[in-house]
Amino acid sequence: MGAFMTDAAAPRAGFLRSAWANPILLLVLTTLIWAGHSVVGRLAVGQIGPMTLTCLRWALALVPILMAARPSLRRDWPTLRAHWPYLIAMGALGYTAFNALFYLAAHRTSALNLSIIQGGVPALVLIGARAFLGVRFTAMQAAGATLTMVGVATIAAQGDPARLLALAFNSGDAMMLVAVVLYAGYTVALRERPKVSGLSLLAGMALAAFVTSVPLMVWEIASGGFVWPTAWGFATLVYVALGPAFASQMFFMRGVELIGPGRAGVFVNLVPVFGAIMAVALLGEPFETYHLAALALVVGGIAVAQKSAPS
Repeated sequence: MGAFMTDAAAPRAGFLRSAWANPILLLVLTTLIWAGHSVVGRLAVGQIGPMTLTCLRWALALVPILMAARPSLRRDWPTLRAHWPYLIAMGALGYTAFNALFYLAAHRTSALNLSIIQGGVPALVLIGARAFLGVRFTAMQAAGATLTMVGVATIAAQGDPARLLALAFNSGDAMMLVAVVLYAGYTVALRERPKVSGLSLLAGMALAAFVTSVPLMVWEIASGGFVWPTAWGFATLVYVALGPAFASQMFFMRGVELIGPGRAGVFVNLVPVFGAIMAVALLGEPFETYHLAALALVVGGIAVAQKSAPS
């Protein structure tokens, strides 16, 4: 029996090793998880409070994150401790604030809009890196950033330019735009990360995210907005903790390690594409003409911006 189990386990182990060495598979899985996050965020409305979901996702995700990072944390702890202000700021803005706004936005706008607006992150990263770090970008990257931002503006205006002039935005879209700006800032700030392993950095920021999200959950309870999680609410919590907060982070870091950040970043193009397909197919959300135009602008803009990006 022991020999049989060993023989049977060998192909599975070989498959896992092969998958872990395949950057395309890992990065496609990453973008699928991120796109699914938009759909799940919409399905969570009324099933679990947004601040409760923000806080408990990090409480649950910390378990596998700390287990995976335990060997590197022993080595990196002194460096992490010396950079605690950086870790708190990154966890608070890139994880806590982004997700709190994301889940609030899900109460006010569609999963389709959530997915497409996220496509503006790479262009905002280019702009932020130029403004704050002095990183130069090419004319192609500037053109791509412009196209992407036009696409995001199309969603925010719901296809009506008059809304932009009157500032008559959907409040959920506006929240998502703020969230995207915060996440772009977090991404730019990663260039100043302490010299530790990716897993140690993730553990430090996840811990900071949990600590900074506790007051939001307390506020939600005190204000009467607490929603006791339903069965679907608990299922949502498990997905966002083990998927976007843990697995996708592991997959993305491994993909970047294998092919570099420039080439890995191109895969972000798939988030609005997968998100749009899921929102229409799973939620039955209407797909308007302006969604198609915005999707084309966002995906095309990111592709142009990444065309001359270094690997």
